Amino acid sequence: MINDETRINSDEPIEVVVEVAPTPPPRRPSSLMALLVGLVLLLGGVGLGWFLSEGDEPSAATTQPTIAQAAEATTPTVEATDEPVAAVAEALLPSMVHISTGSGLGSGFVYEDGYVLTAAHVVEGSNSVSVRFANGSQSEGTVVGTDPAHDIAVVSVDTEGIPVAQLALDVELQVGQLAVALGSPWGLDQTVTSGVVSAVNRPVLDFNSAQVLIQTDAPINPGNSGGALADRDGRVIGVNIEIITVTGSNSGVGFAVPISNAYEFASNIVAGTPIETAYLGVTGDDATGAQSGAVITELVPGSAAGAAGLVVGDIVTAVDTLAVFSISDLAARVRSYLPGDEVILDVIRNGEAITVRVTLGTLPEG
Repeated sequence: MINDETRINSDEPIEVVVEVAPTPPPRRPSSLMALLVGLVLLLGGVGLGWFLSEGDEPSAATTQPTIAQAAEATTPTVEATDEPVAAVAEALLPSMVHISTGSGLGSGFVYEDGYVLTAAHVVEGSNSVSVRFANGSQSEGTVVGTDPAHDIAVVSVDTEGIPVAQLALDVELQVGQLAVALGSPWGLDQTVTSGVVSAVNRPVLDFNSAQVLIQTDAPINPGNSGGALADRDGRVIGVNIEIITVTGSNSGVGFAVPISNAYEFASNIVAGTPIETAYLGVTGDDATGAQSGAVITELVPGSAAGAAGLVVGDIVTAVDTLAVFSISDLAARVRSYLPGDEVILDVIRNGEAITVRVTLGTLPEG
């Protein structure tokens, strides 16, 4: 998907393998408008370095509501209508915000009273940001923390009088369902575009690591980062973070962090809980020959992979029935879980199909 492409926000592609921590991203160029082919973070401005790395403890310690409580948001449910996109816009636009760091801009939305959810690369390098609400009011927000590995951040700000967006937590998505993107592309507040969910559980190698994302053809552009991707019921299904493009603008392939994942990452940030990443503990390559997948070339001593009985030469073809076509796919699939989760790997060993149960470990620091 991204072979032979130059990433606009990266001087060199980052090779992600399962057994090591993500390589710190190289310096990004000063403009997102360079006419190159690649995977683009949707920040409308200059990218800066993050201030809270993966595994660090966020700066605040506040208890977050449970997923069940968060699902009872204040945004009204959208009723059936001949204009579903208009109904979604009416329900969600009041919860959308425009974020400016002085060096760039992006989007976000109020997901809990007093908190805005956005993308990590929108606020990276900033301790405070300017938040403009849909009603025209503006306030200074404090960056609570970021999770660069998943491109999620939380901003604390006074949201009195601002409705909370309804979140589609633990809702199964369907390929082809309506998708509505809301945000501030190119700094144009309160912009709404629509399309469909073009893929779910899409493994994507981005600038910091690999993860599983929602793919959409709803037009999104620089400045949309951190904004909402919503369903026809006016519920947020994802946080828009990046696009694949040949022009620096929308080319019909965009990606969003699933909201259930984003909410969990945000809850850890606000609660001050260290953000841990699931770990398999293998080195691998893309399989060649008649069988696609991820071929294991080395096992990390004492890792989850070794404890489960995986061996060098095994070809992993699926994780919990979701196909694996490359080592990057395997990395993304594993990182969509939490340490301690049990997964079932479909494996080809010496030409024979077997399954291996693995209890995932925790990615070592450093």
